[in-house]
Amino acid sequence: MSPFSVLYGIITLLRNKLFDWKIFRSVSFDDPTICVGNLNTGGTGKSPMIEYLIRILQKHYKNIATLSRGYGRKTKGFIMASEQTTASETGDEPQQFYRKFKNISVAVCENRITGVQNLLKSDPKPDVILLDDAFQHRRIKPGMNILLTEYDNLYVYDFMLPSGRLRENKYGAKRANVIILTKSPENLSESEKEMIKNRLSPRSYQRVLFSHLKYCNPVSLKNETEVFDLNAAIDTEILLFTGIANPKPLELFLSDKCKEIHVLSFRDHHDYSDADIEKISGEFCTIVSKKKAIFTTEKDFVRLMHHKNFSKLLSYPVYYVPVEMDFDDNDKIICEQIILDYARKN
Repeated sequence: MSPFSVLYGIITLLRNKLFDWKIFRSVSFDDPTICVGNLNTGGTGKSPMIEYLIRILQKHYKNIATLSRGYGRKTKGFIMASEQTTASETGDEPQQFYRKFKNISVAVCENRITGVQNLLKSDPKPDVILLDDAFQHRRIKPGMNILLTEYDNLYVYDFMLPSGRLRENKYGAKRANVIILTKSPENLSESEKEMIKNRLSPRSYQRVLFSHLKYCNPVSLKNETEVFDLNAAIDTEILLFTGIANPKPLELFLSDKCKEIHVLSFRDHHDYSDADIEKISGEFCTIVSKKKAIFTTEKDFVRLMHHKNFSKLLSYPVYYVPVEMDFDDNDKIICEQIILDYARKN
């Protein structure tokens, strides 16, 4: 596939150069806009990062908005998430943001410029707009770019699609103001961090920070006030089903907590069918242990909650595992300071 990767790399590099040379026009806004994106395809942790930013900004600003393309939705145009919308109308991640943070505006629009313009006309007008997965959308120029890359899959060692997972040439990383390593081991030594920073070769204006995932106690799909204590799961067999890009970190986390883990993996943003629910149910029934449970992700729960056969799963002990992004103490201080300094100045 290398010849196709070379061709794709040339095309994306030329496109970026045309934006850099201002032959193609980018639109910027006076209001604070923060983009979260990546160079690779797949799950680098954009959703946990957006949620992390919401939590930071909500301490200081009343009106926060998120804008996503709404990947996998069955609608077009600008839509605001509400109590009436479902994941099929907005996409799973935007609907998840809306469910978690009731007092923010959550919008989807395939045209990011139109999306921002509509948000700025809305009431209340947002103080800060978070652009989800917009790093390659060069027609809009965010005030700040946050680039994510996985600790175990640095973009500097990847290749262009289709032989690798890069959406654009590594040269595109120069547009980032902050580069965040996601899914890092906790408490990395300073020498390890310096070694990785040297591999990334950041520009003088770029900060490199290290983050890790923090999994919380699973929440019941039947009653979200009920949680499953993972500290008491050592004698429990778990069936984990996921439709996310990279379920491995969650699988590894749970395998250390339970007696045995059984895994069903579907593609990212999977639209669950009746047959899929039957498959999950059948797989769970084959587990002979008396102590057993079904786990999934919050994103999968959001996709499933309006499924006509959702009630079939609720006849079992089934939970979703919330995940958050977190930083070591020093990097957390730096990250929050960078975000708040940008928002205040703008």
